Amino acid sequence: MIPATRYKRGMIVIRPERPEDADAVAELHVRAWQRAYADLMPAPMLAGLDPAAWAAQRRARLADPTRDFHSDVAEDAGVVVGMTTVGPYRINQNRRDLDRRYGELLAIYVDPRHWRAGVGGALMAAVLQRLRAGGWGEARLWVLAGNAPARRFYERHGWAPDGTTAMFPLGAEPGAKALLEVRYAIGLG
Repeated sequence: MIPATRYKRGMIVIRPERPEDADAVAELHVRAWQRAYADLMPAPMLAGLDPAAWAAQRRARLADPTRDFHSDVAEDAGVVVGMTTVGPYRINQNRRDLDRRYGELLAIYVDPRHWRAGVGGALMAAVLQRLRAGGWGEARLWVLAGNAPARRFYERHGWAPDGTTAMFPLGAEPGAKALLEVRYAIGLG
């Protein structure tokens, strides 16, 4: 566990995610998607996000003793206000095809009610600490090209675009719309 960190609204503790956190994490994850991607993704898609289904997926992943990815939560007075997931780099963003030479920040989300209060910065410091502890000299992440606030956040914390792009599909059906993603990297040495 990382020592408690003061932020604009009090103190947060960053600790490993536990199965009993899955519902709270899924709910904040969905709220964050709905707010952050409101101008990027179709409204019906965002409205249809199901926190219960996301929570079930989180519980299943947390129960897997061979999992390659680690999730932490930021907690304020017992309430989960942020989350992260890190692990080895996913080739083509596939959890079963890993390039273990690089670390990856798969997710960092803060409950929108706690945006711009310091939670994201505390989570990023914990992410970088966890990635270094994992022995990686470089880490990567993917961000939607149109997500300017997230890109500014990453850049403030030392990440930079590395020139690689991909398309994020908005559905599994043929011809589904896709959004441009940009890969960022950071040296951890």
